[in-house]
Amino acid sequence: MRLLLVEDDHMIGESVLDILRAEHYAVDWVKDGLLADNLLRTEAYDLVLLDLGLPGMDGVDVLRAMRARKANTPVLITTARDAVDQRIAGLDAGADDYVLKPYDLGELLARVRALLRRATGRAEHRYEHMGVVIAPNTREVTVDGQAVVLSSREWAVLEPLLARPGAVLSRAQLEEKIFGWEDGILSNAVEVYIHGLRKKLGASLIQNVRGVGYMVPKA
Repeated sequence: MRLLLVEDDHMIGESVLDILRAEHYAVDWVKDGLLADNLLRTEAYDLVLLDLGLPGMDGVDVLRAMRARKANTPVLITTARDAVDQRIAGLDAGADDYVLKPYDLGELLARVRALLRRATGRAEHRYEHMGVVIAPNTREVTVDGQAVVLSSREWAVLEPLLARPGAVLSRAQLEEKIFGWEDGILSNAVEVYIHGLRKKLGASLIQNVRGVGYMVPKA
Protein backbone atom coordinates (compact mmCIF):
# COMPACT_ATOMS: atom_id res chain seq x y z
CA MET A 1 0.00 0.00 0.00
CA ARG A 2 1.27 3.46 -0.91
CA LEU A 3 0.59 6.31 1.52
CA LEU A 4 1.15 10.06 1.35
CA LEU A 5 2.27 11.70 4.60
CA VAL A 6 1.70 15.46 4.64
CA GLU A 7 3.37 16.84 7.76
CA ASP A 8 5.55 19.94 8.23
CA ASP A 9 6.84 19.05 11.72
CA HIS A 10 10.14 17.26 11.12
CA MET A 11 10.20 15.35 14.41
CA ILE A 12 6.64 14.09 14.05
CA GLY A 13 7.09 13.38 10.36
CA GLU A 14 10.22 11.29 10.89
CA SER A 15 8.57 9.26 13.67
CA VAL A 16 5.46 8.57 11.60
CA LEU A 17 7.52 7.79 8.48
CA ASP A 18 9.64 5.28 10.40
CA ILE A 19 6.68 3.44 11.91
CA LEU A 20 4.75 3.32 8.62
CA ARG A 21 7.75 1.95 6.74
CA ALA A 22 8.34 -0.56 9.53
CA GLU A 23 4.80 -1.78 8.79
CA HIS A 24 5.82 -2.25 5.12
CA TYR A 25 3.91 0.67 3.65
CA ALA A 26 5.48 2.61 0.77
CA VAL A 27 5.40 6.21 1.98
CA ASP A 28 6.03 9.58 0.35
CA TRP A 29 6.51 12.45 2.80
CA VAL A 30 5.95 16.11 1.91
CA LYS A 31 6.00 19.15 4.18
CA ASP A 32 4.12 21.69 2.06
CA GLY A 33 0.44 21.92 1.13
CA LEU A 34 1.06 23.04 -2.43
CA LEU A 35 3.40 20.13 -3.10
CA ALA A 36 0.85 17.76 -1.57
CA ASP A 37 -1.85 19.18 -3.84
CA ASN A 38 0.37 18.74 -6.90
CA LEU A 39 1.21 15.15 -5.98
CA LEU A 40 -2.41 14.26 -5.39
CA ARG A 41 -3.24 15.51 -8.87
CA THR A 42 -0.64 13.27 -10.53
CA GLU A 43 0.08 10.28 -8.26
CA ALA A 44 -2.09 7.44 -6.95
CA TYR A 45 -2.21 6.77 -3.20
CA ASP A 46 -4.17 4.32 -1.07
CA LEU A 47 -4.43 6.74 1.86
CA VAL A 48 -3.38 10.27 2.83
CA LEU A 49 -2.30 11.33 6.33
CA LEU A 50 -2.93 15.06 6.25
CA ASP A 51 -1.89 17.78 8.67
CA LEU A 52 -3.97 20.96 8.54
CA GLY A 53 -1.58 23.77 9.45
CA LEU A 54 0.72 23.62 6.44
CA PRO A 55 2.86 26.17 4.61
CA GLY A 56 1.89 27.00 1.05
CA MET A 57 -1.67 25.69 1.22
CA ASP A 58 -3.80 24.83 4.23
CA GLY A 59 -4.64 21.15 4.71
CA VAL A 60 -8.39 21.79 4.56
CA ASP A 61 -7.91 23.45 1.16
CA VAL A 62 -5.84 20.47 -0.02
CA LEU A 63 -8.67 18.19 1.06
CA ARG A 64 -11.38 20.31 -0.55
CA ALA A 65 -9.44 20.34 -3.82
CA MET A 66 -9.17 16.53 -3.69
CA ARG A 67 -12.87 16.05 -3.18
CA ALA A 68 -13.72 18.65 -5.84
CA ARG A 69 -11.81 16.43 -8.31
CA LYS A 70 -13.96 13.48 -7.12
CA ALA A 71 -10.90 11.77 -5.65
CA ASN A 72 -12.14 9.22 -3.11
CA THR A 73 -8.77 8.37 -1.53
CA PRO A 74 -9.22 7.90 2.23
CA VAL A 75 -7.91 10.86 4.25
CA LEU A 76 -6.87 10.71 7.89
CA ILE A 77 -6.43 14.19 9.35
CA THR A 78 -3.62 14.48 11.91
CA THR A 79 -3.50 17.87 13.54
CA ALA A 80 -3.06 19.90 16.72
CA ARG A 81 -6.19 21.94 15.92
CA ASP A 82 -8.46 20.75 18.70
CA ALA A 83 -11.35 23.23 18.44
CA VAL A 84 -14.61 21.45 17.68
CA ASP A 85 -15.48 23.77 14.78
CA GLN A 86 -12.10 23.03 13.16
CA ARG A 87 -12.67 19.30 13.46
CA ILE A 88 -16.11 19.73 11.94
CA ALA A 89 -14.63 21.76 9.08
CA GLY A 90 -12.14 19.00 8.31
CA LEU A 91 -14.78 16.28 8.37
CA ASP A 92 -17.20 18.35 6.30
CA ALA A 93 -14.43 18.96 3.76
CA GLY A 94 -14.25 15.22 3.18
CA ALA A 95 -11.95 13.68 5.79
CA ASP A 96 -12.65 10.05 6.67
CA ASP A 97 -11.18 10.15 10.17
CA TYR A 98 -9.48 12.54 12.57
CA VAL A 99 -6.75 12.13 15.18
CA LEU A 100 -5.42 14.90 17.40
CA LYS A 101 -1.78 15.53 18.22
CA PRO A 102 -0.09 14.34 20.30
CA TYR A 103 -1.37 10.93 19.26
CA ASP A 104 -0.32 7.42 20.11
CA LEU A 105 1.46 5.82 17.16
CA GLY A 106 -0.25 2.50 17.79
CA GLU A 107 -3.64 4.17 17.55
CA LEU A 108 -2.54 5.94 14.38
CA LEU A 109 -1.62 2.61 12.78
CA ALA A 110 -4.94 1.11 13.84
CA ARG A 111 -6.83 3.98 12.22
CA VAL A 112 -4.77 3.60 9.04
CA ARG A 113 -5.57 -0.13 8.89
CA ALA A 114 -9.27 0.53 9.50
CA LEU A 115 -9.47 3.08 6.69
CA LEU A 116 -7.63 0.80 4.28
CA ARG A 117 -9.99 -2.07 5.12
CA ARG A 118 -12.99 0.16 4.57
CA ALA A 119 -11.59 1.33 1.23
CA THR A 120 -11.45 -2.28 -0.01
CA GLY A 121 -15.02 -2.93 1.15
CA ARG A 122 -13.93 -5.40 3.83
CA ALA A 123 -14.66 -5.21 7.55
CA GLU A 124 -12.78 -8.31 8.68
CA HIS A 125 -9.22 -8.32 9.95
CA ARG A 126 -7.99 -11.00 7.56
CA TYR A 127 -8.41 -12.10 3.96
CA GLU A 128 -8.81 -15.76 3.00
CA HIS A 129 -8.70 -17.11 -0.53
CA MET A 130 -7.72 -20.44 -2.09
CA GLY A 131 -6.20 -21.69 1.16
CA VAL A 132 -4.13 -18.53 1.66
CA VAL A 133 -4.90 -16.40 4.72
CA ILE A 134 -3.31 -13.01 5.38
CA ALA A 135 -3.80 -10.82 8.44
CA PRO A 136 -2.98 -7.17 7.65
CA ASN A 137 -2.84 -6.23 11.34
CA THR A 138 0.03 -8.62 12.06
CA ARG A 139 1.37 -9.32 8.54
CA GLU A 140 0.94 -13.05 9.20
CA VAL A 141 0.46 -15.34 6.20
CA THR A 142 -0.55 -18.98 6.18
CA VAL A 143 -1.07 -21.51 3.39
CA ASP A 144 -3.33 -24.41 4.34
CA GLY A 145 -2.62 -23.58 7.97
CA GLN A 146 1.17 -23.43 7.60
CA ALA A 147 2.95 -20.16 8.33
CA VAL A 148 4.83 -18.55 5.42
CA VAL A 149 7.33 -15.70 5.68
CA LEU A 150 7.09 -12.95 3.06
CA SER A 151 9.40 -10.03 2.43
CA SER A 152 7.90 -6.57 2.86
CA ARG A 153 7.66 -6.08 -0.90
CA GLU A 154 6.18 -9.50 -1.52
CA TRP A 155 3.52 -8.52 1.02
CA ALA A 156 2.97 -5.19 -0.75
CA VAL A 157 2.26 -7.06 -4.00
CA LEU A 158 0.09 -9.77 -2.44
CA GLU A 159 -2.22 -7.69 -0.24
CA PRO A 160 -3.92 -5.55 -2.93
CA LEU A 161 -4.35 -8.59 -5.20
CA LEU A 162 -5.81 -10.80 -2.47
CA ALA A 163 -8.05 -8.00 -1.20
CA ARG A 164 -9.87 -7.84 -4.56
CA PRO A 165 -10.09 -11.27 -6.23
CA GLY A 166 -10.90 -10.90 -9.91
CA ALA A 167 -9.54 -7.34 -10.15
CA VAL A 168 -6.60 -6.94 -12.52
CA LEU A 169 -3.72 -4.70 -11.43
CA SER A 170 -1.13 -3.58 -13.97
CA ARG A 171 2.59 -3.71 -13.33
CA ALA A 172 2.58 0.09 -12.93
CA GLN A 173 -0.21 -0.10 -10.34
CA LEU A 174 1.69 -2.73 -8.36
CA GLU A 175 4.88 -0.67 -8.54
CA GLU A 176 2.94 2.18 -6.95
CA LYS A 177 2.06 -0.13 -4.04
CA ILE A 178 5.68 -1.16 -3.55
CA PHE A 179 7.83 1.90 -4.10
CA GLY A 180 7.91 5.46 -2.86
CA TRP A 181 9.07 8.27 -5.14
CA GLU A 182 12.62 8.13 -3.74
CA ASP A 183 13.05 4.41 -4.42
CA GLY A 184 14.83 3.11 -7.47
CA ILE A 185 12.62 0.76 -9.48
CA LEU A 186 14.08 -2.18 -11.37
CA SER A 187 12.29 -2.89 -14.63
CA ASN A 188 11.48 -6.48 -13.63
CA ALA A 189 10.84 -5.90 -9.91
CA VAL A 190 7.16 -6.86 -9.96
CA GLU A 191 7.89 -10.04 -11.91
CA VAL A 192 10.56 -11.00 -9.35
CA TYR A 193 8.14 -10.59 -6.42
CA ILE A 194 5.35 -12.42 -8.25
CA HIS A 195 7.74 -15.31 -8.90
CA GLY A 196 8.65 -15.42 -5.20
CA LEU A 197 5.00 -15.40 -4.16
CA ARG A 198 4.14 -18.25 -6.51
CA LYS A 199 6.94 -20.37 -5.08
CA LYS A 200 5.75 -19.74 -1.51
CA LEU A 201 1.97 -19.69 -1.98
CA GLY A 202 1.30 -21.84 -5.03
CA ALA A 203 1.68 -21.31 -8.76
CA SER A 204 -2.07 -20.88 -9.37
CA LEU A 205 -2.78 -18.12 -6.84
CA ILE A 206 -1.60 -15.18 -8.96
CA GLN A 207 -2.39 -15.29 -12.65
CA ASN A 208 -1.10 -13.27 -15.58
CA VAL A 209 -3.62 -11.42 -17.70
CA ARG A 210 -1.68 -11.07 -20.92
CA GLY A 211 -0.94 -7.48 -21.87
CA VAL A 212 -2.85 -6.14 -18.83
CA GLY A 213 -1.37 -7.27 -15.51
CA TYR A 214 -1.97 -9.71 -12.70
CA MET A 215 -4.89 -10.93 -10.64
CA VAL A 216 -5.97 -13.44 -8.01
CA PRO A 217 -8.85 -15.36 -9.62
CA LYS A 218 -12.24 -15.40 -7.96
CA ALA A 219 -13.06 -18.55 -6.08
